[in-house]
Amino acid sequence: MLLSELTKDLGYRIVGNDVDIQRIEYDSRRVKNGAAFACVVGTFKDGHDFAESAVKNGASALIVERELPFPVPQVVAPNSRRAMAQLAQRLYGFPAKELRIIGVTGTNGKTTTTYMIKTIAEKCGLKVGLIGTIRNIIGDRVISTQRTTPESTELQEILRMMADEGVDLVVMEVSSHSLDQERVYGIEFEIGGFTNLTQDHLDYHKTFENYLAAKRKLFERSGFAVVNADDPWSEKLLAGLDVPRMTYAVREPADIYANNIEICVRDVEFDMTTPAGRAHISVPIPGLFNVFNAMLAAGICVKLGFPMDKIAEGLADVSGVTGRMESLPTEGFPFSVILDFAHTPDGLINLLTSVREFTSGRIISVFGCGGDRDHAKRPIMGEAAGRYSDFCVITSDNPRTEDPMRIIGNVLDGVNKTAVEYVVIQNRREAIKYALTHARPNDVVVLAGKGHETYQEIMNVKYPFDEKVVVAELLDEMRAGK
Repeated sequence: MLLSELTKDLGYRIVGNDVDIQRIEYDSRRVKNGAAFACVVGTFKDGHDFAESAVKNGASALIVERELPFPVPQVVAPNSRRAMAQLAQRLYGFPAKELRIIGVTGTNGKTTTTYMIKTIAEKCGLKVGLIGTIRNIIGDRVISTQRTTPESTELQEILRMMADEGVDLVVMEVSSHSLDQERVYGIEFEIGGFTNLTQDHLDYHKTFENYLAAKRKLFERSGFAVVNADDPWSEKLLAGLDVPRMTYAVREPADIYANNIEICVRDVEFDMTTPAGRAHISVPIPGLFNVFNAMLAAGICVKLGFPMDKIAEGLADVSGVTGRMESLPTEGFPFSVILDFAHTPDGLINLLTSVREFTSGRIISVFGCGGDRDHAKRPIMGEAAGRYSDFCVITSDNPRTEDPMRIIGNVLDGVNKTAVEYVVIQNRREAIKYALTHARPNDVVVLAGKGHETYQEIMNVKYPFDEKVVVAELLDEMRAGK
């Protein structure tokens, strides 16, 4: 498509001749002939600094916030990230207009909730596209992903694929970063769902108010909202917005509510009342927080017009989401191992309190905090682990470019506010080994923080580290008496 067609009526200044654009890239290393390179201004890097490299790699045009001294056409816009999103929509033919799109946001629970909605919709005969943290899915086809919400040009390409392949419903995790960075700019959501809001990503957003404001953008672009009435931030999230809404809760009055809740080691059962009727619900993933996730999924599906029997059937058939309250095989050993992505204070508390519901022995928590991320949450997580565990093994997570022991020191500031017994073992594999070899009958070893991740990031290098594989190997060694 010609650059003039991509930018028509957008009011941007065009420098240079018209040129055909086949792709839009924001990584100069991926630029080839026919690509427009967007000079995105990020948190740590400025894309304008990579424009020369992009031109050398064959960039046909640049999307910039200031004119650069390179002999290629340039689109000069006040915000290059927003311009990239607008041009990407046009390049791929506005695919979002051909799709019904559901967005789910919140600190915790997005992934599980989207999988629940997907399963229910498929029970109703729909072909579903899913965009999320673990993977992107078109029907039965899996597409790998690097971010919770893809960058705008990748997102538009995925939506075009979904539209072309006859997807009936798109269910998308929508992160606060994506909303703040205009990755979903121009997309209208049929329904927006809200799980909860707790401390996370303050390294990026700086204040909780900024974090809330980013989440709020989803509901400014949604035709309907389903929100958690038990979360105190729901009211502020929707304040002043003229969007119809449905609420769900366990404690507060709501349109959807659950009672007679029974939490077991492998599942959770409860009675759910909705505007579409009442049903007994069984979800094969334990934890009170999965009652909330199921109610949110049900609320969205009720609004979509799905019958209660299909909603109950779909929730009963939800496969355990990788790295979300996942019970790992421990055949031959009298203890259990739970793997979970919990990497926020609230996520860790929810995880440990849920595990407590079905644990007759001790809870042994193995966890750390990521480097180059929100420092303030580290002692809070340490204190949460200390208060809700019987024993803690403090270790490294993804230290990235930070000193792992410095991160552990921040965590210990919180742990030491409690009376919990603990050990510090920086090497994560050795930390898991310690927990497994010291577990007693009926204990539950909780591996928190990495969940579905299959790597450990140290000094910008991602080393293979799949905790499911690690646990299996360590248990094999224990069986062999090593």
